[in-house]
Order: sequence, then structure tokens, then C-alpha cells
Amino acid sequence: MKKIEAIIKPFKLDEVREALSEVGITGLTVTEVKGFGRQKGHTELYRGAEYVVDFLPKIKIEIVVKSNQCDAAIEAIIKAARTGKIGDGKIFVTSVEQVVRIRTGETDEAAI
Repeated sequence: MKKIEAIIKPFKLDEVREALSEVGITGLTVTEVKGFGRQKGHTELYRGAEYVVDFLPKIKIEIVVKSNQCDAAIEAIIKAARTGKIGDGKIFVTSVEQVVRIRTGETDEAAI
């Protein structure tokens, strides 16, 4: 099993969710986060004063998939989230040792 964490632009969330649904991924967790990479924030004007916004709003999506679904999920995220501009985001993949569904006690792939 693999855990995929994707940091994407907020306005791409619906497209990514639909793309994951099309490849058979039904459950995901979404968190509003802030951060920066090479984009390094930007400056804004507010009531005539200029100030620097260091941390930009992003969305973090977390999904756990069977190992054989991992590549399809990554491709779906890339295809749906890419704008071609700086700040499109990143995808991190890690191994998951165990999953337990609290309600039923099912474990591992049966719990996904």
C-alpha cells in the first residue's frame, strides 16, 4: 500500500477529485495548507501599502491506495493539477505498513 500526498493549487481541487474518481480512487482527505517553494510568495497592495505574502494558500490531498493503483493515481493528479506555471505543486509517495478500519476492525487492503 502507498500513501500519496499531493500539494496543489486550490482552484484545481475539483478537477483532481474527479480525475481520481475516474481511476477508481474513492476516499481522500483534503487539508487547507500554506507554504512556498520556488514560487517564494508575492507582494500585494492593501489600502495603499505594499506587503509581502510569504506563504501561499495550497491544498494538500492525502490518499492511501493499493500498490498497483499508485501510478494511475499519480498520473491522474498530474494531468488534472498541471497548469504549466510555477507553483503547480508536488506529489510525495510513501509506503504504508498497516491500515485498520476502526468501525469494523478490517485491516490492510480490506480497510482501504
